Amino acid sequence: MKAILSMALVLGVCGLAGAADDKVVDPVGTWKCEYEIGGQQRTSTLKIKKDGDNLAGTMSWPDQDETKLKDLKLKDGTLTFSAVRKLAGMDDGITVEYKLTIDGDQLKGKGAAEFGGEKREFDIEGKREKKDK
Repeated sequence: MKAILSMALVLGVCGLAGAADDKVVDPVGTWKCEYEIGGQQRTSTLKIKKDGDNLAGTMSWPDQDETKLKDLKLKDGTLTFSAVRKLAGMDDGITVEYKLTIDGDQLKGKGAAEFGGEKREFDIEGKREKKDK
């Protein structure tokens, strides 16, 4: 009987310790992002909201209005999605795939797009804007 009680106590403590490690990641908000491509510093704005049980969002750049995010998913603290970036002089946009890790009000990760048949990656970081109270 002591062995059963001891085992139950150990499992209970381990279960509580494991639950404490599971941080709830909330991607909802407006994120100001920065990245560098070709030696030039660039910015974008990522907006994410709840749409029922799903996430929805947009991304915009100083020279492009909002475009809807595609395949937006949050799993194990990692946010993945794609967005179409339209550049001057291009009829078709470039699909950029993002994989970002959220830690509180900070995000960090990679963007990747194909240019001329070659896939290129870049680092991206962002901060969530504070809500007005």
